[in-house]
Amino acid sequence: MEDSVIEILQIYGWTGLFLLGFLLIAFIVGSLKKDNSIMDVFYGWGFILVAWSTLLLKGTFGIRQIIVTILVTIWGIRLSNYVLIRNWGKGEDKRYQNMRERWGNKVLINSLFRIYLFQGLIIFLVVFPVSFINVNDDVPLDSLISLSTLTLIFGSLVWILGFLYETIGDIQLYRFLNDPANKGKVFDKGLWRNTQHPNYFGEVTQWWGLYIVSLVIPFGFITIFGPIIITYMIINVSGVRLINKRFEGDSEYDKYRRRTSQFIPLPPKKEID
Repeated sequence: MEDSVIEILQIYGWTGLFLLGFLLIAFIVGSLKKDNSIMDVFYGWGFILVAWSTLLLKGTFGIRQIIVTILVTIWGIRLSNYVLIRNWGKGEDKRYQNMRERWGNKVLINSLFRIYLFQGLIIFLVVFPVSFINVNDDVPLDSLISLSTLTLIFGSLVWILGFLYETIGDIQLYRFLNDPANKGKVFDKGLWRNTQHPNYFGEVTQWWGLYIVSLVIPFGFITIFGPIIITYMIINVSGVRLINKRFEGDSEYDKYRRRTSQFIPLPPKKEID
């Protein structure tokens, strides 16, 4: 038992060092380009690095470990590529520009700790259900109706639902925003008709799906802080809150918000004059 704990701590230690090196590379690139929004591109790859590091360092390659690592890889590549395409040629994101102005001549030290290393901490914590699966011995799939099989199937299906919501929502919004005829309009079609943030809902759903897969691992339930953190961050810090603040005072968006569920997809309310 003691040897197993030491091995797990060593795997997490090496993985943490790999992630730190990765974040320092992102920091150097962002500093040289004077564009800290480069971290948004590196972000998805950070999750992939942690997932694959813990898988390869443990070296057991159980079916559950392989599946969750592949799912994180698919999610991370899609997200990073989408952000890269969306931001290509547009310079530093307005959020990071505002930070740069506030921090003045202390921008480098603040950027390192408050953007790169902070997001690295978030990555390490959010992906914990997956890394926890990877550093522990896999639980065999005894039968189609066994708990180990059902958690894997159900968690994977929840992940697929979230992935579809995030991917389709991003594609629909990207097409809308890149049509000059839609300038100044509010998008309320497709998935955006039933929730103001289908992409964010999808992202959160994926991490809850991966958490479900971890429940069959001994003490896997303790990794619940991973999906809780990403849910809190997206709703109250980096996602929903920022967009609502951005469109504050926009009468058309206010109407959209009144008739549309903020997060969980629900039928739109009837508009009342």
